[in-house]
Amino acid sequence: LETRPPNIEGKGAITTPDLVRNALRMRPERIIIGECRGGETLDMHQAMNTGPSGSMTTPHANSVRDALSRLETMIMMNGFELPIKAMRQQIASAVDLIIQANRLQGGPRKITSITEVMNMEQDIIVMQEIFRFRQTGVDQNGRAFGQFEATGVRPTFVQRLEAKGVKLPSNMFSERVLLRD
Repeated sequence: LETRPPNIEGKGAITTPDLVRNALRMRPERIIIGECRGGETLDMHQAMNTGPSGSMTTPHANSVRDALSRLETMIMMNGFELPIKAMRQQIASAVDLIIQANRLQGGPRKITSITEVMNMEQDIIVMQEIFRFRQTGVDQNGRAFGQFEATGVRPTFVQRLEAKGVKLPSNMFSERVLLRD
């Protein structure tokens, strides 16, 4: 499904929130929004909380924590006055993982962090980093290189994966495990 601007008479526009609502009526197994930039973020979070599991979207942010702040800001762009705690609770229950990608020195784009969103403690969303990219140097062309490493934290969702028949290596989350670039 794709958005569409209004025609010359100002009619016929199809917005991202329209698409999210219509997609939910189709009873999908997944909803993937290429990029959330505004008020559709609230619709997406409501869909993730009540509809298909495994849905995803892309907000633009400089860090994992910043991604959560951006989601809050975009939800507020919808015009609803939600209390900040309620908004954060909705985000914490809808989002399982945040995968942060950054452009490194010399231009390569790398996943730099895979972080699990755990729960709420008071007014703060609690997260734990599972994997990170550690830059180890720069090659002769000025391009950063490095390695991915586990942080030693076993995510809480592993049990759900295993219950669905997904078997992960037992040492996958060990601090000594390095993943190839």
